Amino acid sequence: MATERQPPPGPDGKPGCRFYVQVEGWTQAVFTEVSGLAMEMAVEDVEEGGLNGFVHRLPGRVKTSNLTLKRGLTNSNDFLKWTREVSVGTITKKNISVILYNLNGTESMRWEFLQAYPVKWSGPQFKADDNAVAVETLELAHEGMKAG
Repeated sequence: MATERQPPPGPDGKPGCRFYVQVEGWTQAVFTEVSGLAMEMAVEDVEEGGLNGFVHRLPGRVKTSNLTLKRGLTNSNDFLKWTREVSVGTITKKNISVILYNLNGTESMRWEFLQAYPVKWSGPQFKADDNAVAVETLELAHEGMKAG
């Protein structure tokens, strides 16, 4: 009796379209795009005397990208107000969470951005012959990223 062969399990792909953004634990208006989930580590070369054929490559400082959030313009100007406050010296830092959900609605992954503050706000571009949604963009610097 031959046993039926099962195909190997596929990659555990996650849908990139089901996510929420929380600012200080409060879910904000739905964002249409999140980017900047990136971390890069510098590598330092250390040459050892007497060992001329080898260079030690050691991990150095970690650099994280700014977090960029895009959403359809709402009745709230909170992000523009926050950016304006920072621009005049009142720096209010907030913790930001980006939460990815499975298709069944359960939380799949979470990234935490610590002590974030706005460094750039861009309003929508208007065009009389266009019916696209007005989008605002908020770029945030932060003091570190961690997986939740």
